[in-house]
Amino acid sequence: MILETNNNSMAGCKSRLAKDSTVTSPRSDMELMKEKFSKLLLGEDMSGGGKGVSSALALSNAITNLAASVFGEMKRLEPMPAERKAKWRKEIGWLLSVTDHIVEFVPCRQVSKAGTNMEVMVTKQRSDLQMNIPALRKLDAMLIDCLDGLNNQSEFSYVSKDDESQEETNSRKDDKWWIPTPKVPPNGLSDPMRKWLQFQKDSVIQVHKASMAINAQVLSEMEIPESYIESLPKNGRASLGDSIYKSITDEYFDPDYFFTTMDMSSEHKILDLKDRIEASVVIWKRKMNAKDGKSSWGSTISFEKREMFEERAEVILLILKQRFPGIPQSKLDITKIQYNKDVGQAILESYSRIIESRAFTIMSRIEDVLQADAIAQNPSNGEVKRPLSDKEEVGKLNSAENGASLTLLDFIGWTPDQEDNNTKKDLKEDPTYKDINAKIKCNPSSIVTNKRFSYLENLGMCRSPTARH
Repeated sequence: MILETNNNSMAGCKSRLAKDSTVTSPRSDMELMKEKFSKLLLGEDMSGGGKGVSSALALSNAITNLAASVFGEMKRLEPMPAERKAKWRKEIGWLLSVTDHIVEFVPCRQVSKAGTNMEVMVTKQRSDLQMNIPALRKLDAMLIDCLDGLNNQSEFSYVSKDDESQEETNSRKDDKWWIPTPKVPPNGLSDPMRKWLQFQKDSVIQVHKASMAINAQVLSEMEIPESYIESLPKNGRASLGDSIYKSITDEYFDPDYFFTTMDMSSEHKILDLKDRIEASVVIWKRKMNAKDGKSSWGSTISFEKREMFEERAEVILLILKQRFPGIPQSKLDITKIQYNKDVGQAILESYSRIIESRAFTIMSRIEDVLQADAIAQNPSNGEVKRPLSDKEEVGKLNSAENGASLTLLDFIGWTPDQEDNNTKKDLKEDPTYKDINAKIKCNPSSIVTNKRFSYLENLGMCRSPTARH
């Protein structure tokens, strides 16, 4: 009887151990992929009641949340752990694989068995995805490679918050007080390390510019939702206010003077100006395109003047983009992303946004180390008494001379050997390609903001991974 009881106990223990091992064992890639794509198909509505978001927004959220779980805030300049790096490459590959099946019909010449030439329609990946997804993958890999290059470095470390002996060194006096302070040797970094960090900083700056240009291009191509249009006033004056409207519609218009008359002392005021200008551009464009002058969008001002006002507003928006690229997304951008139904555009926008955010963070961490090196070399220099804040960092980074500007194709490493001459000729003649190259060559003159929230935060949904620091 005792033996039988012991056997039953052992069987029960084995059964519990088997269950525990099943619970704690890592799930297979297939199970993870099934869960991820199930959430996408359900539109994040796990009840299955069909009240979820669109496929485009679900994919955008998925890319954003994946970046949050993998990269976090990146407080230190250090290589990524191997398991996190493997997770990122695997799961971002799953999400980007959707773009392989977004196609368009193109004509293609074929020769029949009888020897006659005929033109048929075949499918190929949509042109915007075919151009931008490989570019973004390359930019993503460059950021990871930049961090991987720090594997064997031993010249700088970070001061512990609990180290009282380093209290003065560890006290940041900027708005990023929670970021650890780098510590370099008493005489500063070695020349090879200093040059290597400077080279990496210049490379990351180019990644930041390229990803920002792609993101802006995608946002500009998204359709303006009717809900946004319905919320607009019926004329530009009501949107801008009397003083701004008078400045833009004055006979003599000077953009530099315009900005001297504006209050740009905070992110909120800059964003408010951007929202007003964008709304007025939409209003004026609709008035110019109004077929019936008696409609609510009809215009009493001549077409030529309305076009001139719209061009001036576009100039102001371009200057705002160059000077303050880190401000939160405007109301128009948020609404576009929220109501966008194009899955390809949603993937391009979210992927380029998280690359831009990560590039900016890495730039800031590199600049922290270089600033600590400058203080070690010349502690009496009053201009480097403390690490620069992120607001000052980006202004310095973007205003620095970075040598000859690279085109997007040259920068991501595409060569004639990797594509036929006809394809490259078509790309260079493509207006989108020219626009991106022009934007990469833009050199913002000054930046005063250091944080850009994603549309998710503004919409009150799940938070952005790395809100643009």
